[in-house]
Order: sequence, then C-alpha cells, then structure tokens
Amino acid sequence: MSDNTSFLRGSGENENLSLVKFQVGKRSKKDLVVAYIKDIVDPELVQEVENRIKRIDIDSVPESGYVEQLIEDNYLSPFPQVQNTERPDRVIAALMEGRVAILLDGTPFALIVPVTLSMMLQSPEDYYERWIPGTFIRMLRYLAAILALFTPSLYIAFISFHSGLIPTKLAISIIGTRSGVPFPALIEALFMEISIEILREAGLRLPKPIGPAMGIVGGLIIGEAAVQAGIVSPVLVIVVALTAISSFSIPHYSIGITLRILRFPAMICAATFGLYGVILFFLLMTSHLVKLKSFGVPYLSPAVPYRLSEWKDLMVRMPLMMMKRRPKMMHTKNPMRKG
Repeated sequence: MSDNTSFLRGSGENENLSLVKFQVGKRSKKDLVVAYIKDIVDPELVQEVENRIKRIDIDSVPESGYVEQLIEDNYLSPFPQVQNTERPDRVIAALMEGRVAILLDGTPFALIVPVTLSMMLQSPEDYYERWIPGTFIRMLRYLAAILALFTPSLYIAFISFHSGLIPTKLAISIIGTRSGVPFPALIEALFMEISIEILREAGLRLPKPIGPAMGIVGGLIIGEAAVQAGIVSPVLVIVVALTAISSFSIPHYSIGITLRILRFPAMICAATFGLYGVILFFLLMTSHLVKLKSFGVPYLSPAVPYRLSEWKDLMVRMPLMMMKRRPKMMHTKNPMRKG
C-alpha cells in the first residue's frame, strides 16, 4: 500500500490529492485506500464509492478483483464496469478527469471508477504521441475489436447462408478448399476457436520463456495439421489467425476476454439465422450496453447520451490544445483542464 500511494504522490506535488483509508474483510482485515482529487471530483461519486466499500461483507479480500466484483453495478453483465491497471500514469490521468481510484494492500492493481467502453479501448500511449499517429493507432484498435468479435461469425454467415454475396472467383476458391471438409462451417469454426483459446490459456501457465512461443507455434502446428487432415479449410485458418491477432491488440485484458467470450454466441447466431443473426446479436448487445452504467455513468458515453463536443477523445484523439474541458459525464467541480 505504501508503494502504491507513493506512486501517486510521486506524480507531482498536489495538495488536493486525498487518500481515504478503509478496512475490508471481516476475519482477515486489509487496508484499502480511496484516492481522488478533492477540488475536481464529484462529491456524490465519492460518497457512492465509499458506501459500496462499506457494504463489502466477506471474510477476506485477497486481491483487488474481489473488490471489483463486489462494487460493480451489474454482476450479470459480461462487460467490466471497473477498470484495473498496474500503471500509475493511467491512474493519475483518471484522477485528473474526476474519477476515483481504489488501492488495496498486497496487490499492484488499482481500480478506477467509473469507466466507459471507450476507456477500455484507450491506452496512455495515445496521448504520449502526436495526435495524428495517436488517432491512427486508436482507430486501428477499434477495428481490431470489431474483427475480434465478428470475423468468425461473418465467415459462418457468408459460407452457410449468403454465398451469393461473395465475389465469384473468391467463392470458387473457398468452395475448392472446403470440398473435403466433412463438417459444417460452425463445427469447424468452433473447433479452431476452442483450440486457440486452450493454447492461449496453456501459454499463460507455462514458464515465461516458452509460454508465448507455445501459443504461436502450437496454433500454427494445429492449424496446419487440421488442414492436412481435411478437418478445416485453409480459409478458416486465416480467419481464426486474424481473429486471434486482433484480440491481442486490445489494451485491456478484461474487455479483451469479454470480446472472446461473446464471439461464441455471435457464431451460434450466425449459424442459425445467417447475417440476420449477426445483426440481431449486435442489436441485443448494443441495447444491453445502452442500459449499462458504471457508478451512474452511461457505459457508452459520450456516444450515448450523444455529446458531440466530447468526441474529441473518442475514436479520434484531437490535439491536446483542443481538449480544454474535462468529461461532462463526470460532473466535476472544475470543468476546465487547468489549475
């Protein structure tokens, strides 16, 4: 705890930095600190965070993930409503926007509340580069998130239902590669996707020098062997590889694993209703995200509710000189990014 709080104090002299200590756990007590900038943050947000922490009723809190699960708004949602990070610069930037950080003794992870979906797809490096490369990298990240979620389902939909929408030469090539495959598109896609997920999990459990190599080499070997055995088509191996590479570009682990999980119901919808099923799945997911909130802040803000003035830091990262105001959704005391 002393190390984590010293990181916050070491970011610069700030007499308005407040660190409020609590104890969590009924049998095994641990120190927990709520950090915020008192002349910026909304007092109602601080009060809500403190109330939820006081309501924690559990024997012990081994790690900050316990706190995250016990204070989030909707525990049934697959989307994370609390951001966890090991980076002090991310925490400081969040505090300066009027957010609240939660530090737990014994863990290097800090929790940030409230969060939005756009925050989960942003990285501190976006602001360290000039705005043009920062915008380009961020837009690539949004594209990667879409590919990681929908690429296998679109493959299944086009192969199974809408082959007429594929260009003729490409359709003939795909049909030629699938001529010896005995399974429907859904079964072969599930086989490859589950294999990749198992390899990725196995790579995390292996020693660090061989873990990443296990995931990459194992995927290549299994993909090549499956193609040679006639179980899957070469085009599907390319689709699965593109999906895996896209998921690696997501900067936040929690939202990355959420997209990996939602990929499977999207594939089932595509296999059942084709492209219409993919659209239906997208609409259901969007309706859930519109209703979802994190400590009273809409999860899709500033897209929903619509605030065009705050799109300067959504998909496009405008120059720092143009981002003079803090997010309106935070209801900060001081809306201007200055002293």
